[in-house]
Amino acid sequence: MSDSNPVNEGSSPIRLAAIEQARKLLDGVSACTPIESSASLSAVVGATVFLKCENLQRTGSFKLRGAFTRLAALSEAERKRGVIAASAGNHAQGVAFAARELGIECMVFMPVGAALPKITATRGYGAEVRLAGEDLAQSIDLAKAEAATHGYIFIPPFDHPDIIAGQATLGLEVLEQVPDVATIIVPTGGGGLLAGVASAVHLSGSRARVIGVQAEGAAAFPASLAQGRPVRLAKMATLADGIAVPEPSELTLGIVRDHVAEIRTVSEEQIGEAMLFLNERAKLVVEPSGAAGVAALLGGAEGLEEPIVVVLSGGNVDTLVLNRVLQHGLVAAGRFMQMIVRVPDRPGSLVTFLTALAETECNVVSVEHERTSSGLAASEVQIGVKVETKGQDHQVEIISELKRLGYEVAFPALEHA
Repeated sequence: MSDSNPVNEGSSPIRLAAIEQARKLLDGVSACTPIESSASLSAVVGATVFLKCENLQRTGSFKLRGAFTRLAALSEAERKRGVIAASAGNHAQGVAFAARELGIECMVFMPVGAALPKITATRGYGAEVRLAGEDLAQSIDLAKAEAATHGYIFIPPFDHPDIIAGQATLGLEVLEQVPDVATIIVPTGGGGLLAGVASAVHLSGSRARVIGVQAEGAAAFPASLAQGRPVRLAKMATLADGIAVPEPSELTLGIVRDHVAEIRTVSEEQIGEAMLFLNERAKLVVEPSGAAGVAALLGGAEGLEEPIVVVLSGGNVDTLVLNRVLQHGLVAAGRFMQMIVRVPDRPGSLVTFLTALAETECNVVSVEHERTSSGLAASEVQIGVKVETKGQDHQVEIISELKRLGYEVAFPALEHA
């Protein structure tokens, strides 16, 4: 990995002139998204933190930058052939929007499980959407096959210098908005945004360290960097579909190896907690992949020089997914708890238990009273209860008090929350 010192442009496949040209091209197309100081996040991590709000970008993510840059570079003959792409949502919307603006026919393959709002938005920009493939990797393979059969121009999500140059314009904005930035944290899937930001930072002469963040269940970069070649993950499991990419490309891997200081990974629980934090404290709606950088920062800012800029890479999140992830975030933050207790099957047992809970100052959300659960004795009743709590310490106090009163407390799996 890089020591983050500025490098000679000759060692980079991306040129500063190409990034600057992309920025001129994008003027009036993409927005220069705001950078917001975050007093609450700064207080939590003990360092000055800014949020680069790319979730407020047109189409809801940074992907528009690279997609438009790539499509604008097509020849007239290529434009007449039409373009095709594959995406779980953000790249799809970026390509569809860019194609509409440039008058190019567009087809997008999306995984069958893609979020409905992303599908609807992509169609709304005028693209033909085909739901095919169990995951992004399969959708990409199908899109490439369709391109080969019918002559469409395939627009990759990250594996092209034009794409990376477009994404790199975000890096130039960060350097102008926070000139003394020391650390930039970037959510990372295939590495297009990370490679772009790192290229912009180093080619501009900045000494800022650029750090990529991946979801633990879809972290292809650590193994690829260790082996010096793209290594394809056998499986992926994360709600952060925007960064669920099975392997980087040779292009992005090389740039990340040479210009990125570090790759960190975050758990699903950390992502949920970050989304909750951004929703409550920053009043920002951010998708799981877009919150990965904040998740990493909440996990510890040791060794990171300030000021720190965290890129919020996208805000396109299905409302149902948002509800589920925020629920996980509440659990991880000690704000929500569910438990099961068994009490004697006699009048007043439920009231007695709920009275005990009330005295701990938690808020009961729901109660389930079960007489026929497996393993219950004929003289027992099982009570399942969900409560809102004030943090981990409060939860410990509640459990301790219930045990003191003689209740045996069990905890069901998180997915039932």
